[in-house]
Amino acid sequence: MKRWLGFLPGITLLAAVGCGGKFIEQSIAVYVKAHHAVFPNIEYVLWAIVIGVVVANVFGGFKWFDIFRPGIDDTYELFLKVGIILLGSRFVLADILGLGGISLAMVAIELLLAVVIMMWLGKKFGLAPKLITLLAVGSSICGVSAIIATKGAIDADDEDTSTAMAVILSTGAIFLFAFPWIGHLLSLGQHPYGLWAGLAVDNTAEAIAAGALYGDAAGKIAVLAKTARNATIGFVVLAFALQYARAGLANKVENKARFLWEKFPKFVLGFLVVSILASLHFFGRGELKSLANLSRWAFLFTFAAVGLRVNIRELAKQSWRPFVVGLVGEVAVAAVTLVLLIAANAIKPF
Repeated sequence: MKRWLGFLPGITLLAAVGCGGKFIEQSIAVYVKAHHAVFPNIEYVLWAIVIGVVVANVFGGFKWFDIFRPGIDDTYELFLKVGIILLGSRFVLADILGLGGISLAMVAIELLLAVVIMMWLGKKFGLAPKLITLLAVGSSICGVSAIIATKGAIDADDEDTSTAMAVILSTGAIFLFAFPWIGHLLSLGQHPYGLWAGLAVDNTAEAIAAGALYGDAAGKIAVLAKTARNATIGFVVLAFALQYARAGLANKVENKARFLWEKFPKFVLGFLVVSILASLHFFGRGELKSLANLSRWAFLFTFAAVGLRVNIRELAKQSWRPFVVGLVGEVAVAAVTLVLLIAANAIKPF
C-alpha cells in the first residue's frame, strides 16, 4: 500500500501537465475562433510534452522533486501500453489487414536498414561493440524498451545502456518536432505520413505522438506500423543474444521459445484481442466510445511523462560520438524510408 501511495504525487503531476496541455490547446482554439485570427492548430500532445520538459528541467534538480519520480518513471510504460491496448477498440481486423504487404515489407526494410547503418557507423566512430548493438536494436525496433530487453541478453554494462538510452531519447525528441514539419512541407497524406512516423521514430510514445500531431488518421497508421515493429523485438534480441553467446561474451540461451515469449511485448496481443472483439461487435457503440476515451486519457498521461522524463543536463553530459552516430544513423534511416514510401505511394497510392 505504501508503494502504491508513493505513485500518487507523480500521477497527479502527469494529470496536471497533460490537462494543462489540453487546456492550452482548447484556449488557443477558442481565442482564434473568437478573433478570426490565423494560427496553426497545435495539438495538446505537443503542449503536454513542452510543459513536461520545462517542469522537469526547472524543478527536477531539487531534492523535493524526487517525490514525483516513482509516479512518473514507474507508471510511464503502463499508461503507454494500456493506451495502445484500448486503442485496439478503434481498429477492426480489416484496418490491421489493410496495412498491406507493402507496409509490412517497409517494416522489414526499416529493421534491416537501421541495424546495418548503425553497426557501420558505430564501427567507423570506434564505439564499443555492445554499445553499437544497443544503438542498432534501439533504432530498429522500439527505442528504450528494446535497449532494456537487449541489455540482459548480451550482458551490456549500465554505462553503455544509459548512453544508448540517452541517444535514442534525444533523437526521438528531435524527430517529434521535425516530422510533422517535414510532413506538411512535403504535403504528405495522412496514410504515408503515419506509416513514416511509425517506421522511423523509435520510442513508441514519440512515434504515436508524432502521428497524432499530424492528424487522427496518421496517428492510427503510426500505431499500426509501430506495433508491427514492436512485435519483432523477440526475434532481433534473440539473434544478437545467440551471436554474443557463441563469441563467449554473454550467457547461452538455453530455451529459444521461452526466450522469445519473455521478450515478446504482451501489449501487442492485448491490442489484437481488443481489435478482434471490436470486429466481432462484442462492444456496443457507447462502450467503444468509452474505450477510445480511456485510451486518449492513457496517452495524455504518457505524453506528459515523455516531457517530464527529458533531462537536458544529463543528456549534455554524454560523450558526443554516440550522439553523432545516433543522429546521423537515424536521419539516414528516416530519409531512405521516406524516399521509399514516396516512391511506393507514387506507384500504388496507399
